[in-house]
Amino acid sequence: MKFCSQCGNKVTLKIPDGDNRPRYVCQVCSFIHYQNPNVVVGTLPIFVEKSGVLKVLLCLRDIEPRLGYWTLPAGFLENNETSLEGALRETVEESCANISNLSLYRVFNVAHTNQIHMFFRADMLDDQFSTTSESSDVRLFGFDEIPWSRLAFPTVHKALKDFIEDLKKGHFPVEMSDIDESYWRRM
Repeated sequence: MKFCSQCGNKVTLKIPDGDNRPRYVCQVCSFIHYQNPNVVVGTLPIFVEKSGVLKVLLCLRDIEPRLGYWTLPAGFLENNETSLEGALRETVEESCANISNLSLYRVFNVAHTNQIHMFFRADMLDDQFSTTSESSDVRLFGFDEIPWSRLAFPTVHKALKDFIEDLKKGHFPVEMSDIDESYWRRM
């Protein structure tokens, strides 16, 4: 950041009085520019086939970052929407899927990217979905068919792994965990 969004003058990186970390502060109007984490919201959409087999909906990213990798439908929360509304919107934007019964499932602190990721379990109302400007392919995968080596993000990987384990137990607790830069190396 070089210029103040309030008055247009130059900013300086310094620790303001009474604070404990560097912030961009305007040299003229003294406005303090706080930079806070972004929230990513998404769903883990599950479809139950007539045979009773459960499948998860994944989207092949047609945008950066991680173009060409599979992900759960998710994206940045917008101003003036709840996390639930954002997760529903992102699912529609990326897959055109009809979902209901959204329930908070996982919260991941991704401090090294200044993000918090929230995933909601969701029931798919039908098997209707399609590609979008953000997803070049959208598919239902059995849990034994998930393209693990082609998943876009560690949080998606962990949410899916956790869901498979919780499915075996028949219990889906809400949990929070930290994801650091070494996640992929540990897999």
